[in-house]
Amino acid sequence: MKAYELQKTSGIDAWVKVERPEPKPGPGQALVRIRAVSLNYRDLLLAEGRYLGPPSRPIIPVSDGAGEVVAVGAGVTRVKPGDRVAPTFFQTWTSGEPTADLRNKALGAGNTDGVLAEYVVLDAEGLVHLPEHFSFEDGATLPCAAVTAWNALVPQGRLQAGQTVLAQGTGGVSIFALQLARLLGARVIITSSQDEKLERARALGAEGTVNYKKNPDWEEKVLELTGGKGVDHVIEVGGEQTLPKSIRASRSGGHIALIGLLSGSFGKPDPSEAEPKKLQIENIFVGSRVMFEDMNRLILQHRMKPVIDRTFPFEEAREALRYLKEGAHFGKVVIKV
Repeated sequence: MKAYELQKTSGIDAWVKVERPEPKPGPGQALVRIRAVSLNYRDLLLAEGRYLGPPSRPIIPVSDGAGEVVAVGAGVTRVKPGDRVAPTFFQTWTSGEPTADLRNKALGAGNTDGVLAEYVVLDAEGLVHLPEHFSFEDGATLPCAAVTAWNALVPQGRLQAGQTVLAQGTGGVSIFALQLARLLGARVIITSSQDEKLERARALGAEGTVNYKKNPDWEEKVLELTGGKGVDHVIEVGGEQTLPKSIRASRSGGHIALIGLLSGSFGKPDPSEAEPKKLQIENIFVGSRVMFEDMNRLILQHRMKPVIDRTFPFEEAREALRYLKEGAHFGKVVIKV
């Protein structure tokens, strides 16, 4: 079968196209014919050696995909051949609180193969059925970005209708946060460096927009848009350079979900600014299978569709990762397998 391997951490060209034997499912496993995958910033960091270090062996990269079950191993009843599914980011996190060692068990990192291949074997308990109105390309966008946004807003954030969410940028997590928050009755303010992207965000339901290049002190604009009160929730994907501004843009008792490190590293809150506001600031590590399924019920109810910026053919996987690195995308970047 065709696949890509991350053989070393030397950059985008570290993704090497190879031929591998088609895997066979063991007890409790399912063989899935992958039809599409989507990219996350994490995939770029892994290829460049800026996340978890080099793999101990050549691994298949990418955590997010969707496809159809073609065979199951002994004892599997959760899925059957023909089912359209997506894998969970953490194959062993079904419900409840995450375990301390979970981060090393995510697909496409460490010693765990990902999904950038024609066929992959996955834990049957770590598969989620796709919403019926989704294509495989749609389904491939969900496991990391969408579930992260859902976890940040609902299980952790306890978002209520009428509250205000600040989403940073127009990448996958932030656009899903915009879409999901609007379905839940919240108001959304979104930032971008491009007015064209802000207009597209308005078309998706954003009520407030801020161009952070034109407004370097964008937190002041956010406060203005909230009548000086500040936002209830922040989808913090920027990291150390944006966290101080997110704290100033938050209301007292607000919630900041630490998700990304686009500015280089995760930020650490300044106690002199965060503590007086009694903010809830926490890291978000994607989410469990139960969270994924809860989110899908809302998506199905409202017939929501993900925003896909561009789809690349399998042979151009490295070009897709290069496009992601450029940061010009709005929503998700997908590879058709």
